[in-house]
Amino acid sequence: MKHANSFADYTAEELKGILLLAEKIKQNQEEYSHLLEGKKLYTLFEKTSNRTYLSFTIGMEELGGKAYNQKWADSNFTIGDLMSEIKYVCRNVDCIMGRFKKSETTNAFMKYGTVPVINGCDNTFHPSQALADMLTLYEKTGHFDVKVLYIGAKNNTYNSLSEIVTMLGGTMYGLTPFKQVMAVGDDFYDGLKKTGNYIELPTDISKEDLKKVVAEADCIYTDTWVDMEFFTNPAYKEKKDAIINMMMPYQIDADLMGGTNTMVFHDMPIHPGFEITQDVMEQHLDTILDEAENRRHAEKGLLVYLMTGKLDW
Repeated sequence: MKHANSFADYTAEELKGILLLAEKIKQNQEEYSHLLEGKKLYTLFEKTSNRTYLSFTIGMEELGGKAYNQKWADSNFTIGDLMSEIKYVCRNVDCIMGRFKKSETTNAFMKYGTVPVINGCDNTFHPSQALADMLTLYEKTGHFDVKVLYIGAKNNTYNSLSEIVTMLGGTMYGLTPFKQVMAVGDDFYDGLKKTGNYIELPTDISKEDLKKVVAEADCIYTDTWVDMEFFTNPAYKEKKDAIINMMMPYQIDADLMGGTNTMVFHDMPIHPGFEITQDVMEQHLDTILDEAENRRHAEKGLLVYLMTGKLDW
């Protein structure tokens, strides 16, 4: 039995197999609409979500299974013994997807769970987003060894994207002036550097040198600078303003993208005027929405693999 958290638990061939299966199912959804017939997915949300909720629920239904969704605040996980509650849930379903605030909760579900558990995003990793990103890149380039430039905070999305890009033979460039609160240490990034496919750009890089990297990349990727839970929180205003002032020089704008055919990715929700300008966002919105839709398709490949153990459908 496998869980889905860090891609270090997978081989490159497994990841390619999941993505190729996802592409196959996407291209002929009717043919594969029975693969998870009779299977049940339990999704539990401690954090807010649009894409994670819709993609897992609809994706499960499109595979012939059923999804049962619950908010953490409405569950007995708030008052009961975590281990026994996890084991109870596992007696009812075939897979669990949890979107939690802290990796300690994710790890507890994986420790005590007797069915596969998917990290639907915590403060460490976001594997389903990275699978969708790679599926989109593969569809648009025809290969896995892509070049990706990420501009933003070191966060859960960045961690999973860096893992999958480097594992599949691509090159990951990171321009990350600050870290968000995460449960990974510097040894995680040291391990990525040892692959030879992970390069951290200096934060004082000139605009001209940065534009050269943009021109060589298949994709420039950005994410919100401020966690979605805090973006409209008045208590977080001072820190939010400090981050925005620090990051504005790294905004993805028309000047940075000028003269290139480089794609722009964003894992949403988007905050135009901050990490990306309105005009660049609108110019690349179809690609960003392809990426967001592929959450559903990539997760189908993952769900099928975790619940059946097979990739050769």
